[in-house]
Amino acid sequence: MQLYLNLLNDIIQRGVRKSNRTGIDTLSLFGHQLRFKLIDGFPLLTTKRLHFKSIAHELLWFLRGDTNTAYLREHGVTIWDEWATDTGELGPIYGYQWTHWPTHNEKSINQIDHVIHQLRTNPDSRRILFHAWNPEYLPDESISPQQNVILGKMSLAPCHVLYQFYVVNNQLSSQLYIRSSDVFLGLPYNIASLALLTTLLAHQCQFIPNDIIISLGDVHLYLNHLLAAKLQLTRAPLTLPTLTIQRLPTSIYEYQFDDFIITGYSPHPHIQAKVAV
Repeated sequence: MQLYLNLLNDIIQRGVRKSNRTGIDTLSLFGHQLRFKLIDGFPLLTTKRLHFKSIAHELLWFLRGDTNTAYLREHGVTIWDEWATDTGELGPIYGYQWTHWPTHNEKSINQIDHVIHQLRTNPDSRRILFHAWNPEYLPDESISPQQNVILGKMSLAPCHVLYQFYVVNNQLSSQLYIRSSDVFLGLPYNIASLALLTTLLAHQCQFIPNDIIISLGDVHLYLNHLLAAKLQLTRAPLTLPTLTIQRLPTSIYEYQFDDFIITGYSPHPHIQAKVAV
């Protein structure tokens, strides 16, 4: 995971100070790419402990098409609480767009089903992708996330926007475009989530997980994370863990958290930092 640390250091050294909707300024750069080989291990950051339970449950929640925090809270995951209404609603965010993309005739399209069908029947296609950027439902930045939900909008515009998949020699690779990346808190979660999604798709379609690529637009470090980031940069990366999936469900929507076994994860201690809402 030295690539991640190099990016963190680059932002500290060269980043330009910018303001944003949260009111907490960032050090920002534009345009970067990271590549990880899943054969080298599961890319769960080792220079600070990550909560794999939150990463896995969030992905399972996305795949359910769920947009209420009840499932997450039931499993001890609180990462979406700041954007939710009192009843846990978040509006038509990621999972809704992934699995229930609304059409003009009041029906919907399950983009995940489309990806799996293409992987199984036409793996050489250059159109195996899905995305969450639906302009009709983007939030109004001048009002609160909760007010946007009341108006039928997303509580938060999608940051991880577009996923594309590529098959060669029976190996599955993926590339994710993230338009806006909170490098200290968000990016490590996105890396692990993409690795897990790619592994699940490969598992379902009988491919070998290969590379994951993260293409980044605005990469930034919030100024209230600066000291925490500098602490992290004093730590050397450790051996990556491995991910084992214990069973093969008939559908990608049927995986459970207990199906995932992470072994050999002995990272440096967690570093506390407050999310910018």
